[in-house]
Amino acid sequence: MPQGSAQPAPPHRVAVIVDEGTNPFEVGVATEMFGLPRPELGLPGPLYEVTLCTPVPGVRMNHGFFTMTGVPGLEAVDAADTLVVPGRPDNVVPRGVDVVDAIRRTHARGARVISFCTGSFALAEAGLLDGRRATTHWHWADSFRELHPKVLLEPDVLFVDEGDVLTAAGSAAALDLGLYVWRRDHGAEIANSVSRRLVFAAHRDGGQRQFVQRPVPEVPDESLGPLLAWAQERLGEPLTVAELAARAAVSPATLHRRFRAQLGTTPLAWLTGERVALACRLIERGEARLDVVAARSGLGTAANLRARLRRETGLSPSAYRRRFGPGAGEAVPV
Repeated sequence: MPQGSAQPAPPHRVAVIVDEGTNPFEVGVATEMFGLPRPELGLPGPLYEVTLCTPVPGVRMNHGFFTMTGVPGLEAVDAADTLVVPGRPDNVVPRGVDVVDAIRRTHARGARVISFCTGSFALAEAGLLDGRRATTHWHWADSFRELHPKVLLEPDVLFVDEGDVLTAAGSAAALDLGLYVWRRDHGAEIANSVSRRLVFAAHRDGGQRQFVQRPVPEVPDESLGPLLAWAQERLGEPLTVAELAARAAVSPATLHRRFRAQLGTTPLAWLTGERVALACRLIERGEARLDVVAARSGLGTAANLRARLRRETGLSPSAYRRRFGPGAGEAVPV
C-alpha cells in the first residue's frame, strides 16, 4: 500500500444466532444483507462481515428442512457489533438460558441488537424490550402481549427503531429493516445500491402497516418497472398521478390497483417517497441550499422539504446533514 494511504475501516461485525427451529428465510436475509460481497459499491473492503452461531453443534431448522453444523458457538456474539436474532414458530416455548444470556450480555456491553419477525420474543425474554416500543408478526401479537405485557407492542408497523434495539415484523419486513440499517449506517446512496442489487424497494417507512391478509391478484398486473424508471428520471418535474396513469396507458383507478398489488402503496405515496429519497441523496452529496434540494427533488419548497423529511426520517434537514452529509461518517451510529 502506498505510504500515507488510509487503511480501510474494519468491517462492522454481525453475529446471527441460529437457534433450534429457526426460520431459514430470516437467516438468509441476514446473510444476504450483511454477508455477501458488494463490488457494486466500489469500496476498498466490505462494510459488514457475518458470523452464524448456534447454541449446540447441530441445530435443526424450522420443520427440519436442514441442520446447521460447522459454525461457531454462542461465544461468537462477544465479538459482534450487531447481533441479529431471527424468529422461530414455537414462540410460547422459552429460549434456552444460554441463548437468552448471549442476547442479554451482547446488549449490556453496548452492541446493537436486531430481531427479525418473532425473534422479538427472544429479545423480550432477555428483558431488552420492557417499557420500550417493539413489533412482531401480526399473527403472534396476542401471544406476545400475554407473555410480555411490559413491552409497548406496535403490531401494525413494519419495524421499530429504538436506537440500540430494532425489531422487524413479518419475515419480509426483515428485508425492510435490513435496508433501513444500511441507510442508517451508511446513507441513502449506498442503501439504494444495495436495494437495486436485491431488486427490492429501497425504502418502506417503518410505520407503514403490515399487509395483513392482502389477497394475491388472480391475474397479475403488468410490471410497473418501466413506469417507475421513467418517473425516477423526472422527479424534479411536477408529475401527477394522472400523468403517471397516462404514461402507463391506464386509468388512475387501475394505476392505483397496480401500485397496491405490486408495491403495497399508492402512486402518490410512492412518488413522495422517491422524492424524499432523492432529497436525502442530494443532502448526503453536500448540497446545503434547501431551496435547491426541494426544487431538484420535486418537493417544491424548503418548508415542504422540512416537513416531508422529518415525517419520513424523523430528522430535520440540518440533523440529517450532520448525520449523513459529507464528513459525517465518523458520527454515524453503528
